[in-house]
Parts: sequence; structure tokens; C-alpha cells
Amino acid sequence: MISPDQVIDVLKTKATSSLLVPTSSSFPSASPIPTIIPTQPYYEKIGEAGTKTLWVVFVIMLLSSLAFTAMAWRVPVQKRLFHVITTLITTFATISYFAMAIGDGNSYAHIVIKEAHNHVPDTVEHVFRQVFWARYIDWSVTTPLLLLDLAFLAGMDGASILVAIVADVIMVLTGLFAAFGKTDGQKWGYYTIACLAYLVIVYQLVISGRRAASTKDNSTAKLFASIGGFTIILWTLYPIVWGIGDGARKWSVDAEIIAYAVLDVLAKPVFGFWLLFAHAKSAEAIEGFWSHGLDREGALRVGDDE
Repeated sequence: MISPDQVIDVLKTKATSSLLVPTSSSFPSASPIPTIIPTQPYYEKIGEAGTKTLWVVFVIMLLSSLAFTAMAWRVPVQKRLFHVITTLITTFATISYFAMAIGDGNSYAHIVIKEAHNHVPDTVEHVFRQVFWARYIDWSVTTPLLLLDLAFLAGMDGASILVAIVADVIMVLTGLFAAFGKTDGQKWGYYTIACLAYLVIVYQLVISGRRAASTKDNSTAKLFASIGGFTIILWTLYPIVWGIGDGARKWSVDAEIIAYAVLDVLAKPVFGFWLLFAHAKSAEAIEGFWSHGLDREGALRVGDDE
């Protein structure tokens, strides 16, 4: 005889087993949703090699400034124009490299990289690359001074000098904006503007500069052609370094620093020594305000009768 307790136990067992056994369904099961793990921000910053390079160039710029100053004191003030300009170039570069070497004059550019996918949500990568804005401040001052050296050497007219300097400032500023661009459109858009401004500078040096230098003596014309060509080659390498470094990020920050350091040493101290030694014998004397300040007719007279 079956007791009531046995019946209750059987019913409980069937109810429990029916919950554990899977049943067929007319609806297809949903596939698992892919999991997207957010990427961590990636930092590209200076290393030991870059820091050492900045200190080395700082010393080179400092010694060059002292040497140019000593050379300036050996010539009369009437022939000191190129000495003063060249000394100012390396002096500003000395301050810039000192600031970068001690860790100042830099910030991080936030770069957003988006990647589209077919079956999973799009991913976004955040890259923070160290940008030394002190370098751009240096260039905004020293490159116009370099252009003045070349313009005064060739004897260019004031209009051509003004156009070249304004184009130079536009080139440097848009290069700075490009370095801090978040997207490729911003970066390469500003970069294109900078390259167009550079072409204006090249035109002024090659066309207006050569035309003016042709009226000078033979040695000055040859010096302008050689040192001007040297400058154009170096300045053409700067946007190439930028495109590989800050632009495409194919180089590390250290590699970018080393490349700029080599170019800066060639474009400033080497350029300066070449110009001052080669132009020493043929330098023209400059009178007027440069040598004597305001003359008596332009000076303020105190106590004279009107």
C-alpha cells in the first residue's frame, strides 16, 4: 500500500526535475554580446636620451652666444649688425633649450583615434603626446631674425622682408596649432597652411633675394647663394621631421628631439659662424641711428630758446 508521504515525495521530485531539464523552444537562442574592454590612455613622453640631448644643445647654444658676443666686440659698431642679430638668435635658443631641459615649456597634446568595426562597437583610443611648445616660441623669434640676416645680406627691399617675416610667423603658429590638434583633420589642416606659408618664404628668398644679391659684389652674391641654399635645405627638413614625429607619430618623442636638435645646431650656431667669418671682410658700415642714435637735430633740447 502506498502511503500519502510517498506520493508527495514523487510529486516533489518530478517538479524539481522538470525545472532542471531543458525544454525545446521554437525561438532561437540569442548569441552572446561581445565584450569591449576600454583601452587605457597611452602616453608618449621624453626619455633619458631626449633629456641629455636638450642639455647638450643648451651648452652649444650658450657657448655660441658667448663666442658671437666676443666677436662683436672686436668690430666697430658700424659693422656689428650681423653680430647682434646672430647673437640674439642663439641667445633665445639658449633660453628655450634650458627651459625644455629642466622640464618646462611643454604640455601634452590629446589625440583621439577612432576605429570602426563591423560586428562590434567602434573603439576610441586616447593618446597623450608630449609637445614642447617652448620650441615654437623660440622659432617664432629666431626664424624672423634668421630671415633678417639673409635679407640684409642680400639687400632685399622692405616689402619683401615684411612678407617673408609675416609668412614665417604664420608658419610657426600654425605648426604649433597642428601639434595640439586632436584629430587628423585638425593636424594636417594646420600643417598644410604652414607648408603654404613656407613656400612664400622660399619664393621671397629665391626670387627677391637672388635679384637683390645680384646687385652686390661677387663675394656677397656667392655667399648669399650658398648660405641661403643651406638654410632652405635645413628649413625644408623641419616639416618633414614634424610630419614623421608629431604628425604621423612614427618617431618617439626622443627621436623627434634629437632630429630637431641637429637641425637647430646647423641652422643657428653653424649658420652664424659661417655668416660672420665669411662676411667679415666685405661687411658694410652702417651709419645713422644704428651707430649714433638720434642726431642733434632729432634730439630733445632742454633750456634752448625757441
